[in-house]
Amino acid sequence: MRRTAQEMAARVARDIPDGSYVNLGIGLPTLVADVAPPDREIIYHSENGILGMGPAPEPGTGDPELINAGKQPVTLLPGGAYFHHTDAFVMMRGGHIDITVLGAFQVAANGDLANWATDDATLPPAVGGAMDLAVGARRVFVLTTHTTKDGRPKLLPACTYPLTAAAVVDRVYTDLAVIDVTPDGFVVREMVHGLTRNELQAKTAAPLRFGDRS
Repeated sequence: MRRTAQEMAARVARDIPDGSYVNLGIGLPTLVADVAPPDREIIYHSENGILGMGPAPEPGTGDPELINAGKQPVTLLPGGAYFHHTDAFVMMRGGHIDITVLGAFQVAANGDLANWATDDATLPPAVGGAMDLAVGARRVFVLTTHTTKDGRPKLLPACTYPLTAAAVVDRVYTDLAVIDVTPDGFVVREMVHGLTRNELQAKTAAPLRFGDRS
């Protein structure tokens, strides 16, 4: 009934237009580069200073000097480049990134995003470059599980954690559904097979509206 991490990433990749410049956040979003359709040219950007990033290398073949922002080994496609991370942030803040795919602790019905700190004092906050990406990229996709490990909803009427950015999220991809953020709140565009509307609503704290094909 739930999509796997790879299936979630593949669903995001289907929505990325050919020729797009895309930043992938740390965690689940990095899987998108591994499962994107091979006939589509997508130029991946990493905030630590890479443009033209390829998929993860085969085990044992990675270059320890070539890593993404999550410190994972990556490859560089022909024509790719690496540079000072200040230049990477200039690209982000200058509006040169078409899409960023970010993880999230919480998403609010108005598009507010919280992905750098929780209320768990044992977990250190991790700001990173998400704040710059969330306001600098033309579109913000969130890729996350629909609920926390203990079953609490991540899609809420309002975020309770510190915000990364306000009213920036365009679409949310979870293991249960694809949901747009609209002026009228969350609108479900599709659900996994076998899931009912009532079941999805029960796992979501904010009210859901359902599109024609969901």
